[in-house]
Amino acid sequence: IAQAQASMGHQAVRYWMHNNMITINGQKMGKSYNNFITLEQFFTGQHELLTKAFAPMTIRFFILSAHYRGTVDFSSEALEAAEKGFARLMQGLKDLKRVQVAKGSSPEVEKFVSTLGQKLYDAMNDDLQTPIVISLLFEACHQVNLIASRKAKISQAHLDELSQLMHTFTEDILGLT
Repeated sequence: IAQAQASMGHQAVRYWMHNNMITINGQKMGKSYNNFITLEQFFTGQHELLTKAFAPMTIRFFILSAHYRGTVDFSSEALEAAEKGFARLMQGLKDLKRVQVAKGSSPEVEKFVSTLGQKLYDAMNDDLQTPIVISLLFEACHQVNLIASRKAKISQAHLDELSQLMHTFTEDILGLT
């Protein structure tokens, strides 16, 4: 069971959902197939199909990267990719702190920030499209990188809005910390 949270103002609403079929290396997961992996085994890496241990947030990020109605196929390679993606997202949040504010925002930054919130909420309202939310958050990380490397500018108001959206959707809604 995966948990998704939706924030509406100060009131948090929790939804519980069950993922569709879970597979391991393309084969349905099950004890009878001898490919069943427990969460403890994911976290310790003590299973023959795993090359290493994975953090709980990596597993959460991996599950949220696929739509809950779709098949989730666990493999060490897929989890390693999720680990890198999760680290990239967390780095984007950290990079927000090193952004220097300008008197105004670049037109592309202004357009991106002004439409980001609606796109994020639309994705969540469209059957909890967490993969779309994650892709939008990666786009936000790209914008942060452009601003931090001074290839684009951002005003204080837009930085506040971008930071609030990134933190709300990453931490509060997706539960990624």
